[in-house]
Amino acid sequence: MKGIMDLVKGLIGKAQEETDKIVSNITHKRPKGSSVGEPAGDGGRQYLIGGNWKCNGTTESLTALIKEFNNAGPIPANVEVAICAPSIYLGLCTEKLREDIAVGAQNCGANATGGAYTGEITASQFLGVGCVWVIIGHSERREGFGMAGEDEELCAKKLKVALDSGLKVMFAIGEKKEERENGTTMDVCAKQLAPAAKLLSESDWANVAIAYEPVWAIGTGLTATPEMAQETHASIREWVAENVSADVAKAVRIQYGGSMKGANAKDLLAQPDIDGGLIGGASLQADFFNVINGVL
Repeated sequence: MKGIMDLVKGLIGKAQEETDKIVSNITHKRPKGSSVGEPAGDGGRQYLIGGNWKCNGTTESLTALIKEFNNAGPIPANVEVAICAPSIYLGLCTEKLREDIAVGAQNCGANATGGAYTGEITASQFLGVGCVWVIIGHSERREGFGMAGEDEELCAKKLKVALDSGLKVMFAIGEKKEERENGTTMDVCAKQLAPAAKLLSESDWANVAIAYEPVWAIGTGLTATPEMAQETHASIREWVAENVSADVAKAVRIQYGGSMKGANAKDLLAQPDIDGGLIGGASLQADFFNVINGVL
């Protein structure tokens, strides 16, 4: 058994080395970033602020936005930042976006390799163009938009495929308004997490952030109060402790997503179990840096 575990660790290490090599080859030409302050201490969780541009932007508008981000000043050293762009603009980001903001995709195929999967993009293909992160399980994809939505099993499969390919994953979960109102928020979140817990090894979780996004707050202007969000985040962490391990629960980052913006980020990020945000609308504006600086 020890030999198998050593082999697995070796393969994971090799995959990470290849990821770092690919990303390094692409990012060395990007503009330099800058930081301020101190990184998270030993045992502390680094904040993760992810921007989800969804299906928005043009070459012209996003080039201007990237320029604004590049000139926005230092990023706190205890914050990791990523932008998940539409696939057709990933090259724009890996060429022009400051190097201290990682680039990510918004979805990937469930297929581990290329082949006869018209319209799909594999996790390894995203990795090959410089992506570090991918969003899996966003509520818009779970629900569907003029097409069948992605169920819990499919989201979990995509999560595992992405991790095995070397990407890090923001794994989105969350309840609808009626589920919040009838008191089944954690039942919904647990149902979305359970298939992932079955598929993932404990070491896989080092490259997963859980993005809690109450569906009723996405793009609506409604936001859970800091106290409401903290309560759910604490419950999610407790679920992970009981169904994965206490070590993973302590280390895993849980982002809040649901109309987080500069005006409310500070109060949300001050909560002990909120480790960042997955930001929609505000990530398409200069306000994104107000969210990032909300940790200060």
